[in-house]
Amino acid sequence: MSDSDILERRVAALVDAIERGGDRLDPDVVATARAGLDGVRERLALDVDHTIVALVGGTGSGKSSLFNAVSKLRFADVGVRRPTTSQVTACVWGTDASALLDWLGVDSERRIVRESALDGESEAPLRGLVLLDLPDHDSIEPEHRAVVDRLLPQADLLVWVVDPQKYADDALHTGYLQRLVGHEASMLVVMNQIDTVKPEVRAELLADVGRLLVADGLTGVPVRAVSAQTGEGIGELRDSLAGSVAGRSLAATRAASEIADAVAAVGSQVGEREPAALSVTGVVDTLSAAAGLPAVAAAVGAASRGRAATMPSPGPVQVHSVGLARSAWLEPLVSGLPPRWGADLEARVATPAQIGAAVQEALASIRIDVRRSGLAVALTVAAAVLGVLAILVAALAVGTLVGDGDQYGWAPWAAIALAVAAVACVLGANAARRAAGRRRGAATLRDGRAAIEGVSRTLLMDRAQAVLGEHREVRELVAAARA
Repeated sequence: MSDSDILERRVAALVDAIERGGDRLDPDVVATARAGLDGVRERLALDVDHTIVALVGGTGSGKSSLFNAVSKLRFADVGVRRPTTSQVTACVWGTDASALLDWLGVDSERRIVRESALDGESEAPLRGLVLLDLPDHDSIEPEHRAVVDRLLPQADLLVWVVDPQKYADDALHTGYLQRLVGHEASMLVVMNQIDTVKPEVRAELLADVGRLLVADGLTGVPVRAVSAQTGEGIGELRDSLAGSVAGRSLAATRAASEIADAVAAVGSQVGEREPAALSVTGVVDTLSAAAGLPAVAAAVGAASRGRAATMPSPGPVQVHSVGLARSAWLEPLVSGLPPRWGADLEARVATPAQIGAAVQEALASIRIDVRRSGLAVALTVAAAVLGVLAILVAALAVGTLVGDGDQYGWAPWAAIALAVAAVACVLGANAARRAAGRRRGAATLRDGRAAIEGVSRTLLMDRAQAVLGEHREVRELVAAARA
């Protein structure tokens, strides 16, 4: 896969993340990221195989002479004519770069192609290079500085041309260099006019330039000494540019850096992970108690046992109680997300009033069963019948004893057996009533809690999970753009 394809996929992923993030992302951050991505996409459309190198320098630095020395042509304006133009001069090696130069705003009369049949392959190492000579960044003409400021972000490699007299100029360091921290890989500093410096102090001069760069926050920026007048160091500078062109396209590197900046900006708007999904059990506990559900279940149990009891129904849940349960459930989710995502999550779940109304409606629809136990009724009837039979048989037993006969000798034992059976039926009926009461009370509590849980899942958990899912999608798209 080519650099262009990889970069286009990263841009597409980040654009998708921005679209899906919507107003959960800070508008200023989004605007900055979009501006950077727009520039990258424009450049990708022009192909990243060209490497744009911009010569940037102040008045008197010899920048245009250096342009001519590197190109081996006398094309750029030099000397007294230089301050009078705000136009850019471009030299292209080998390949056609008309569309790119149009995009950069280089006038057609200020373009030149370096290679020709007479060059053979001598210029081949620089093939694909677009060398720009920009106006002076310290010009007193505002339009000159405007051109510099417009083109700096478009260049793949910035060659800052300084001279022995003005290399410490504050306009260069505070106006430009200090704002480029993080882009050291796309910079090179060239000390021009080195022929005007005594050989024994040149090393110290270059070291001082390096010290100033470090003070600006820039580390690892190469510093080269050249002389456009004598040609000293020009060959080495051309070799350095050739090495950059031969390696991975600096345009691709620059685009990747711009994408990385945009990714970092958008990535600051999402969390590292989503908060763990929460159970709604705590909410159900709170709302069940607030609705008086345990009291209703107890009354159902009492009625099922045959005891006289006033049958209460689940009452309306106070909005205050719902609000407390809702807030306690939301807090760990909201606090685990960036502020805008947390605010969206809180806005998406139902309000306390909505939850309270839905809970009351759900509880009104549950079936409350207060029927007495059929087994208990049957056992009670059986106990009564057995009791009557026991009394009758006992009477026979008494008659037998009084009459001193033995024809009903079995009666005492039968009466005892019937009495025991009657007592057993009574005890069984009581046990059956208690079991039915427990079962129907538990069913009422279970059904009521299930109704409340359904409301809680629909109005709280499902809506929160939707926001967390959207956050996950955006976070994963940002991660894909970062790769």
